[in-house]
Amino acid sequence: MGQMRDLVEKTLQRGTKGFQFVRSGPIEVGFTPKELIYDRGTLKLYHYIPVAEEIYRIPVIIVMATTNKGFLFDLTPGQSMVEYLITRGFDVYMIDWDPPLMQERRLGLADYTHDFLPTCIKKVQDDSGESDVNLIGYCMGGVLSLIYAATHTDGPLKNLVCLTTPVNWHEMGLFNLWSNEKYLNLDQLVNTLGIVPAEFISNSFEMLRPAQRFAGKVRLWDQMWNDEFVKSYRAFQRWSDETLPLAGEYYRDTTKELMRGNKLYTRELRVNGHDADLANITIPVMHAIAEHDHIAPFKATKPLLELVSSETKYELQLKGGHVSLIAGPNAVKRMWPNVDKWLGERSV
Repeated sequence: MGQMRDLVEKTLQRGTKGFQFVRSGPIEVGFTPKELIYDRGTLKLYHYIPVAEEIYRIPVIIVMATTNKGFLFDLTPGQSMVEYLITRGFDVYMIDWDPPLMQERRLGLADYTHDFLPTCIKKVQDDSGESDVNLIGYCMGGVLSLIYAATHTDGPLKNLVCLTTPVNWHEMGLFNLWSNEKYLNLDQLVNTLGIVPAEFISNSFEMLRPAQRFAGKVRLWDQMWNDEFVKSYRAFQRWSDETLPLAGEYYRDTTKELMRGNKLYTRELRVNGHDADLANITIPVMHAIAEHDHIAPFKATKPLLELVSSETKYELQLKGGHVSLIAGPNAVKRMWPNVDKWLGERSV
């Protein structure tokens, strides 16, 4: 009898709350207080306001993936890696991205690794008063961080944390197939459009798991009575819906050099006239990888630590996926505390 009452109650709540869900606008995200300290076209550099009484000496710069907004690291209270890090005493900055303007269509890979990153690091040095920095790079943000580290070996970078960062691009599954010269006229696409549309990027993500959006809505309806589930769903869905377009030359560079040429893995990559051989990296490196990642597959991310020359390196394997590694229950219980411990020991 109790189970029947519970079922009826949940059914009624689905109807009422489903109507509220349809009428609601985008959920608010990014609650952790921050200030914009540098703004340049597609590039944004934020500083999160410290809250701990004692702050680690070396500041942390999060480098977001170029296809998505950085609020994945600051979705809602309790689902925010940024919130967690600053309460643990880290001085946190973030390199975030806006849609590139048409006049930025010629931005290439070298602009990100030899202009944007060094400029932001200098801004953080000036703002924090510290000469050393740590980087945390997510997905393509991790790739940019690796290239920076490999080509700036005498720079201020002291520790590098990569999260779901692909290095063997020939193991990128359907992405690799779709980028094949037989199916994609890369030069025509870039020369014609200038900016690769967000829809082109987001549709490629969705085609990896074409039934995922529908399955997610089915689960949402089943859990519509659960306010916490709906809140989390709306936050993740907003992040997914705000996929970013890409500067054409950057897309051309990454497709030719990384996806087709696989030069990060073969150690043949040159950026801005410099060898971007990952063997050049000798600083401590941590890599967190997801065993069920459908965007940056396990086989694409797994070889990273084999390619660097660092004596101190640590790999954390989790059973989650590409996004849940950052903000899911597995992240809260395992990934965040591991980053806190590993980076904290090296940030004094």
